[in-house]
Formats: sequence, structure tokens, C-alpha cells
Amino acid sequence: MLILASKSKARQDMLRNAGVNFKSLPADLNEEATIQELEKEGASSGNIALCLAKEKALNISKQNPQDYIIGSDQVLSMNDKIYSKARNKQEAIERLMDFQGNTHFLTSAVCVAKGGDILWNKTDAVSLKMKPLNRQDIEKYSEIAGDALTSCVGCYAIEGVGIQLFSEIRGDYFTILGMPLLPLLNYLGDEGVLL
Repeated sequence: MLILASKSKARQDMLRNAGVNFKSLPADLNEEATIQELEKEGASSGNIALCLAKEKALNISKQNPQDYIIGSDQVLSMNDKIYSKARNKQEAIERLMDFQGNTHFLTSAVCVAKGGDILWNKTDAVSLKMKPLNRQDIEKYSEIAGDALTSCVGCYAIEGVGIQLFSEIRGDYFTILGMPLLPLLNYLGDEGVLL
């Protein structure tokens, strides 16, 4: 069996849309504490995302040692600062004001564990340049963005109206959504877990 150690709707949709048969068992981790500890150690965004992905996969693998476990996570950074999800609409608006006119980076990591061991992993990063926007533009966006304001680390979902915020995006679409999907599918295919 294949298990996704995440409650992320975007990650579940990616796998489902790719025809992958899996079940979802979210890992119970204190991600904020892990991020803060890794930041103190000077870890890069890629290392933080990968560490979180591995922790998720290993957490679920201990309970399901016979299954392949997918762990995945994403980190948003700008000017050497790591951002977490906004706690409320006002915080999301302030964050989008910080992002406007600037480039930020999304780093996504994915790994596969089985029997308490990490078998494979991949990390990928993309850059996103937000248009120069004023507060009125951002407040207007916040009225139509819905859950994306607080459920997505960047306060936008590019698969929806959030795409209108950007002037340039460099990198893989699936990495932006939260998981390097093609490398994962290739690995699972090579392992005989798919089709």
C-alpha cells in the first residue's frame, strides 16, 4: 500500500489526478518547532523542507512498516527569512504587501520511506516574482482568495485566482503546488508501486 503522510489537499489532488492509488494519514508533528530549531542551526530552505518531509514519512512508517510512505513539505523564503502560513486574513494581507514587487522562493521536498528507512528523496525550488501591487489591489484579492489566504504558505493558490498576482514564475508547476511530482512518480514506477 502507498500512504501519503499529509493532509494537504493540493498533494492529495496531485496524486489522485495522476491516477495513484493511496490513502492519506497525516503525520502529527510540531512543524514550527522543527523549523525554528533548523533555522538556529543555519539550515537552508532545502534542508528544512527535506527534514520536514523525512520526519513526516518516518512518523507514519513506524506505524505502517510494510507500506511505502510519501512524506512531503514546502518552505517559502524571501531575503533569508522563512515564512509560515498566515494565521489570519490581516496577517496574509501584510505578507502579500511584503511580497509585492519582490521575488520569493518555494522549496518543495518529497521522500519515500519503508520499514522506518528513507529510501529516496528529491528537493526542488522555484522562484516567483509578484507584480507591484498596492494595498487596494491586495485587499481586493483577499476578498476573492478564500481559504488560500491561510491554507497556503504564500497566501495564494496559483491554480486559482492567485496566478494573477505574478509577473514571472521560474520552475516546475508541481513544485509550486507543494511536491516534486514527476521525480516521485518515476521513482514509484521504477519500484513497481504504480500501474
